[in-house]
Amino acid sequence: MKTVNVVFFENNAPIVVPNLSTLFTEALKTRIRNQSNLTVVRNDADGTFEGRITDYNIKPVAITGNDRSEATRLTITVSVKYTNKLVVEQSFEQSFSRFKDFQGSNLAPVEQALIADINRQLTEDIFNRAFANW
Repeated sequence: MKTVNVVFFENNAPIVVPNLSTLFTEALKTRIRNQSNLTVVRNDADGTFEGRITDYNIKPVAITGNDRSEATRLTITVSVKYTNKLVVEQSFEQSFSRFKDFQGSNLAPVEQALIADINRQLTEDIFNRAFANW
């Protein structure tokens, strides 16, 4: 395998963060560039990643006595279809989900950092699923 195509991952989650699709798609491309000798191309490739962001969820995980959230969890789920033209048996379709907890319930000041951390975890999972047998 020499080339891979990463198709833009649309955000179909109930909560839409405007830049999440771009951040995730670029994080996956960066992971592939940094951890393999593959060339990321736009069209005809030996392997193709495509899919969508299916969930962006914010839930309290630790409630204090006065019904305030002491800790909150941000979860992102992506559905990925990987097609390997050279070794068809290595193709897969799977959902990947990762989360990060943060203090309190105010997401705004930490949201972009949490998204970056979760994207790192998700892209590692996806990369390993596709290329762990290298």
